[in-house]
This record gives sequence, C-alpha cells and structure tokens, in this order.
Amino acid sequence: MKNWSNTYEYTAPRVEAPESVDELRRVVAGAERIRPLGSRHSFNGLADTPGTLVDMTALPVEVEVDAAAGTATVSGGTRYGVVAAALDEAGFALHNMGSLPHISVAGATATGTHGSGVGNGNLSSAVRGLELVTPDGDLRRVTADDPELDGSVVALGALGPAVRLTLAIQPRYLVRQDTYRGLSWDTLLGSFREVAGGAYSISVFTNWTEPHVEQLWVKRRVDADDTAVPDEYFGAIRDLEERPELVPGVTDNLTRRGVVVPWHFGLPHFRLDVPPSAGNEIQSEYFVAIDDAGPALGAVRALADRIAPHLVVSELRTMTADGLWLSPAFGRDSLAIHFTFANHPDEVLALLPAIEEALAPFAPRPHWGKLNRVDPDGFADAYPRLGDQRALVLRHDPEGKFRNEYVERVLGLGARSELPEVSAPVGR
Repeated sequence: MKNWSNTYEYTAPRVEAPESVDELRRVVAGAERIRPLGSRHSFNGLADTPGTLVDMTALPVEVEVDAAAGTATVSGGTRYGVVAAALDEAGFALHNMGSLPHISVAGATATGTHGSGVGNGNLSSAVRGLELVTPDGDLRRVTADDPELDGSVVALGALGPAVRLTLAIQPRYLVRQDTYRGLSWDTLLGSFREVAGGAYSISVFTNWTEPHVEQLWVKRRVDADDTAVPDEYFGAIRDLEERPELVPGVTDNLTRRGVVVPWHFGLPHFRLDVPPSAGNEIQSEYFVAIDDAGPALGAVRALADRIAPHLVVSELRTMTADGLWLSPAFGRDSLAIHFTFANHPDEVLALLPAIEEALAPFAPRPHWGKLNRVDPDGFADAYPRLGDQRALVLRHDPEGKFRNEYVERVLGLGARSELPEVSAPVGR
C-alpha cells in the first residue's frame, strides 16, 4: 500500500479497517505495535509501523453540532470536505481549510496542517477537545480545560488514534477568490506581511526562477452582493481565468475564481470530488517566522537553479501563532514555504539539505508529514515544549505501542544509532 501520491510505500505487514469504534478498540488492545492511518497524505514514514496500520477512514461519519457551545464534534477519520459540507448545511463554518479538502481531520490536526491567512490559526488551533483510544483499548477524553490539551492535539499519533475531535465553529460565511499575476519579488520580499495580510487568506505560487511571482491567490470573506473587486493588488494584475493552470496541464480539479461561493468551496484550492494536485509527487515544507520572510525567501531563491529542475510548484502560506506544543506555528506567526516536487526521490533527497542549510539562520520547522532531512537534535531548540511532549507520550504510552522509528527519532526516544536517517520515498 502506498500513500496518496504513490511516492511512499508503507512497510506495515498488516492493515485493519475497523467499521466501529468498539472494533477499533479491540484492534488496538490486541496489537503489539499500531499506528493510525488517515487519508495517507504523509510523504514520509510518520504513519508507518512494523506492526499494524489501522485505517481510520472506514469508521462511521459523525458531525454533531453544539450551537450553544460554538463547537462541533466530528469523527477523526472523516475528510474535511465532508465535515465542512455538513457544517455549512447546518449554518456553520470552520475558521480555516487546507488546500485539499480530502485530508482527514485527525491526521491533519495531528501534524499541524494548516491553510493560510495571517490572522488564521492552523487547522489544529480549532481543536477544543478529543477522544483517544488508549493502549489497552479504553477511551480517554481530553477536554478544553485539560492542561494536557496543548500536547494532545499535534501529537503525531503517539497518544493513540483520535476517534472524535471537538472543533470550534462559527456562522457560515461566503468567500470570493481571485488570481493576480505579476507581483514583483521586490514587493513581496520588502512587504511580505502587508501582502500576505491584505485579505482573509492568501497563497503565493512560484517556481523561484521568474523575475516576478507567478500567481497570487487572494481569498476574501464577502457578502453575497459584494462585486467590488480590485483589478490590482500590490502591483499585480487580476487574472480573469476561472480556473488558472497551477500544475502544468491540470486545471479542472481547482476550485473556481471570480465568483462568490460558500466558505468550504472557496478556501480550499482543490475540489473534493476529483483527485487533487498532480499526484505522483513528493512534498516538503518548512515554517519560519513571518518577520523573517524577506531574508528567508531570498535565501531559497538563491537556490532557484537547483530547485527548478525537480519542482512542480512552490506555495507560500501564513498562519498566526498558537500554543500547541508540537505545532510548527508554536509561539510565532509563521510563513510556510512549501515545495511540490516531481517524483525524483534521489535528487530531492540530495537537494533538501541545501534548502535546509539556506533556511538554518531562521530556525526552520519542517512539516511533520512531509519529506525532510532536518537533524532531530535541533528539535529541542525549535520546540521549547518538546521535553513536556516527550513526558506526555511516555506517561500515556510507556511501552511505545503507538510509536514508530520516526516518532522516536523526532521526540528523542531510543538510540539515534538504531534509527534511520530519513524515511525515503519510493522510486519513480
């Protein structure tokens, strides 16, 4: 079995797909080593195990709205697009969506996956509680007032499968997204926070080699009759294409531009009803402080000639700081520098250390579910609460049922000499 993009092959000898929470509990209780698996959107060994993979997507879909509390409790294996449609029908919305509505709620929040917007927290920041399966198959609830919540949300699956999560919701709203072209690099590097903060959610797309930014996707919260859209944005000119080409040759899987739509059709980049992106790709991503955006992007751009031959597209996104211990946005407003690479595994593995070295002065934090070569010895400096996270994992899973080599390596558990240097993608 491979991941969503066919570039990582799982080594687990056994896969279970329980169809009820009780069945899931029995599977967990009877396993020696086990890891939860969602939409298979990781590009490294994060979800892998030498034991049993438990497919959470077979569990029943649950979306229960508590309007008075301003929350919704949802099943962890359910895709965001399914949850969003149910919330919208009930008159509610989430504050943010990832670019792919295909990802599962539990998997996305466990890895600090995001979306974009200078004023928007990542998807994990909406979690107000969760229900986990313990190593012996019991259910453990972590509530909003539990001091362990900040260590239990972005926990890399190391505290057990999350069967239900309680998310903050708000009244439904409308979004219009427009594409702009021709933003100058000087403007972006010199005024990044202003450019990124000029609308509710903004994404910048580049291949690093052009003298200007290729595309700027501007997503505004609007009223139904709001038709006043500027034709220029920081010198970039509005493109009237309904679905601009993002991945070469692929346009019909994108959400629409130039129209007012419900929030869950406007915030994601891709449609739920078709496969997203290009497939057969490798992804990497690094988070730095927004205040370092100019020099950090300049450092990456200096590598453009080395990056371009292996790149499909890069996306720049933002998020506000949060207090989740392993969140890539912990304690700082963040810029995410994302790379969608072609399936060139050897070349990408050789290229990543150069990118990471260029970003080293800016204390980069890699996305937990994407390919990187970052030395875990540096994680203690990048994540001030890493020691607390390690203690939390050891307290609730002392025997390591939910851990694998990847988790042990990044949390500083186990002997470094016994752990792999990197979880490599599969060949072309």
